[in-house]
Amino acid sequence: MANETFIGWMTSIQQFMEQTLEHVLPASECAPQKLHEAMRYATLQGGKRVRPLLAFAAGELVGAAPDNLARIAAAVEMIHAYSLVHDDMPCMDDDVLRRGKPTCHVAYDEATALLVGDALQTRAFELISTPLPGIAPASQLEIVRILAHASGHAGMAGGQAIDLASVGLPLTLPELEFMHMLKTGALIRASVLMGATAGRELSPAEKEALDAFAKRIGLAFQVVDDVLDCEADTATLGKTAGKDAAHDKPTYVSLLGLSEAKRMAKDLHDQAFAALEGFGPQADRLKQLADYIVARSF
Repeated sequence: MANETFIGWMTSIQQFMEQTLEHVLPASECAPQKLHEAMRYATLQGGKRVRPLLAFAAGELVGAAPDNLARIAAAVEMIHAYSLVHDDMPCMDDDVLRRGKPTCHVAYDEATALLVGDALQTRAFELISTPLPGIAPASQLEIVRILAHASGHAGMAGGQAIDLASVGLPLTLPELEFMHMLKTGALIRASVLMGATAGRELSPAEKEALDAFAKRIGLAFQVVDDVLDCEADTATLGKTAGKDAAHDKPTYVSLLGLSEAKRMAKDLHDQAFAALEGFGPQADRLKQLADYIVARSF
């Protein structure tokens, strides 16, 4: 893969992930059919698979087996899909469009959407707790721990709770960063760390460098999302544009202004690059993904 163009590599991983998810999700014809159909609806044929791409890029850095990375990446994507299903529900952000199609509770119903999220979460942990060939039990347990930590009260769920409690409130920049380090950044960071745990053992310095990269690119991802919510249209985003402003949510754009938010994303991108300097060309895929994440809007 080293000589492939980035777009070629990205496309091949996205296709591989679609096939993997098709395989590991329950078949829609199996009972309970409605739940299984909705799980597939919420997960397949949508999104850029940024988190799986990060898991693969980090895994390639440590020589991890592609089949193991596929399981890890599928688990991360299922957690991400479940979070989107729940976030879009009327009791949360109350949105009707996701990835260019009706949200899960609109296409089915609220009770089914709730169960879809629950089932995707548990299926994700089933995937990564089943033995992964060639990975030591202690390393596999660490992979499970990383994902659990990133998904729960100290990660994604906690960040969403802060987000819901912050509507209409004037947050400071550190408060906004803390919220998004949990809500968005935690799962992006986990994707990198899980992929990196599936191969050769890293030195403490290498682990620290990868973690620094993951934290900064996770935050940059959210800053760019805020810019896109302000600048892009609904058709481009695949979700309702301007939703944050309409709901009076604190964002990097509302706090800093558009030009300063863009500058912040660029600074975070540069810091992420700097964190990878010690890896040399082996980290090229991670750097290319950092470029891709930040260049989504500018």
